[in-house]
Amino acid sequence: LTEPLGGSDVAGGTRTTARREGGNWILNGAKRWIGNATFSDWVVIYARDLEDNQVKGFLVDTSLSGYSATKIENKIALRTVENADIVLDNVVVSDDFHLKGANSFRDTNKVLKVTRLSVGWQAVGQQLAAFDVARRYAVERQQFGRPIASFQLVQQQLVQILGNAMSSMGMMVRLAQLEDAGTAKDEQSAMAKAFTTARMRESVAAGRNILGGNGIVADYEMAKIFSDAEAIYTYEGTQEMNTLVTGRAITGISAFV
Repeated sequence: LTEPLGGSDVAGGTRTTARREGGNWILNGAKRWIGNATFSDWVVIYARDLEDNQVKGFLVDTSLSGYSATKIENKIALRTVENADIVLDNVVVSDDFHLKGANSFRDTNKVLKVTRLSVGWQAVGQQLAAFDVARRYAVERQQFGRPIASFQLVQQQLVQILGNAMSSMGMMVRLAQLEDAGTAKDEQSAMAKAFTTARMRESVAAGRNILGGNGIVADYEMAKIFSDAEAIYTYEGTQEMNTLVTGRAITGISAFV
């Protein structure tokens, strides 16, 4: 979905195009940050239909002529994922691979609703990992002749991490229940993603702080948790965009340009 020049504004600004030619579609454009697109056999590409100006989804064979993917290098977060820049140069896709339920950005929002839910759970997991690493370190690390876990301010930070994690988990459990019941709404997933990732950012920062200088060394685990949290905070809608989606639902007034 994301493009080199389009992230938050792709709903109305998708630049990748799809043109119908008989029983085929011709795709042109570029995508960015697409996970594992360097080695995937298939990718889902969203493109704007030149005829009706609606965003449609296509399943694209990565061996097709005109398709290329280049790994994005030098990431500090989620390094296990090979995010890629994709170029589509007159890629011919059979209409059989047009996703029949993906005919507008409204349809795309159905996907985002679910993926935001999954990112909320990732934020919970990051906080629990931060708590485990920080607590173990605090109990084992000695300063002034005793474990740093014995100091009030360290305990306060551990409690903050755990409280953030538990509140995030409670929200996600309720959202999962609504999703199972088929009653979850876009704005609920947006709020959950915004809330849990904000709490996650606080939690991993507190965890890194407890480890002091060792918190920026990968050997102590917290540095990876801290770095990965930055990617989770951003993808599937930024903090600002998810907040505005929720705000629109609360007020009935859109703050989007």
